[in-house]
Amino acid sequence: MTETPFLTFPDNFLWGTATSAYQIEGAWQEDGRGISIWDTFAHQPGKTFNGATGDVAADHYHRWQEDIHIMSQISIKAYRFSISWPRIFPDGIGPVNKKGLDFYERLVDALLAVDIQPVVTLYHWDLPQALQDNGGWVNRETAYHFANYASVVAKRLGDRVTYWINHNEPMVMALAGYFFGESAPGLQDPIAAVCATHHLLLSHGLATRELRLGCLKPVKIGIALNLSVMHPASDTEADRLAAQRYDAINNLLYLEPIFRGIYPVDLLDLIGEVLSEVIKDGDMGVIAEPLDFLGVNYYSRSVVKYDPDFQFIQATTIQPQENEYSQMWEIYPSGIYELLSRLKRDYDIANIIVTENGICVPDGIDFDGRIRDYRRIWYLRDHLKQIHRAITEGILVRGYLVWSLMDNFEWNYGYQMRFGLVYVDFETLKRIIKDSGRWYSKVISANGLHVSD
Repeated sequence: MTETPFLTFPDNFLWGTATSAYQIEGAWQEDGRGISIWDTFAHQPGKTFNGATGDVAADHYHRWQEDIHIMSQISIKAYRFSISWPRIFPDGIGPVNKKGLDFYERLVDALLAVDIQPVVTLYHWDLPQALQDNGGWVNRETAYHFANYASVVAKRLGDRVTYWINHNEPMVMALAGYFFGESAPGLQDPIAAVCATHHLLLSHGLATRELRLGCLKPVKIGIALNLSVMHPASDTEADRLAAQRYDAINNLLYLEPIFRGIYPVDLLDLIGEVLSEVIKDGDMGVIAEPLDFLGVNYYSRSVVKYDPDFQFIQATTIQPQENEYSQMWEIYPSGIYELLSRLKRDYDIANIIVTENGICVPDGIDFDGRIRDYRRIWYLRDHLKQIHRAITEGILVRGYLVWSLMDNFEWNYGYQMRFGLVYVDFETLKRIIKDSGRWYSKVISANGLHVSD
């Protein structure tokens, strides 16, 4: 019998997993932590599924040692987590909360003690509410406050942490938070969304400079963008142009300023007037500060059709009926190869880390205590095959971080969507490693996988 091919990944490939502070930590009012916009948003009736909040979440703040032990059990080499800005600066500015910094220092030291590389995200959507009260990301001053926050964290952890990510998915923060109102802070203001976009990007560049100044060893700095491939719903010119506009607002609005120092020409007729009011001399150079890697968050593709009722970009997405879906998105593994190829072709990015990739499926505990989440295993396997394909073609993918380590508070969806390699019983907070976690452990240990795994 012929053995199936084995896909070997590069030496020192960064195998890991990811989480974010608000989704797992809990302890929302402990040890001096301030209120974030997600605390405020989630406590408003009707904003999340069944009124769920991150008050307790997975209680990682108290159970971090157990969680690191679990990571060791499943051979994790890198752990991406975010720092809660209001845990460091309860009001976004002002005196530093020492207990907050102490927590993350303990976490970093414990990870390094078991040879797990910490990958620190500075901002994963939990803006201090006090800054939102002063305009949030619409206010240019927030970008400077973020740079100061980055400087403080760098000076405390920069002698041990190598990998830094300034922002996670600024597109979601700007559009879902300020345009659609589906996420914190829950505004529906197109002008505010454009201003927020620019100030998020400006803060990214400012923080990059502060990290390079504040860290006491050579570091690798990047940003995590949620990127997708855009396919027109049909071959009509209307659908093709709609997909092009959708690509500009979701992908190019972030890629172009970060890597080319310009905003996409395709959007200037829509947002150029607002941008002209918020861009100051030197801003675009700051935003385009050179990076060491790009973090790519990929879950699915977007199939786009012309929609004249959507006045802003006259485009909307559809879900092709014949394809397979998770609880949230279409499963489309070849899209990650297409995306990585585009990033190499259009931007010649030297280093890429897949900073998020995963799937929510309805997990359950079987009679024997196991969680046989085969669909998650298949999803991860098929995406890794496509990433390996990209690597063999010379695209420098340096790591892969599964979203997520454990089941968590999934924003508006509350606790109904499970992404974790580790099951969390949200009544007892007991953790159980799923079959996907054990499968992933074998992949890491072998530094690769069989095509049929």
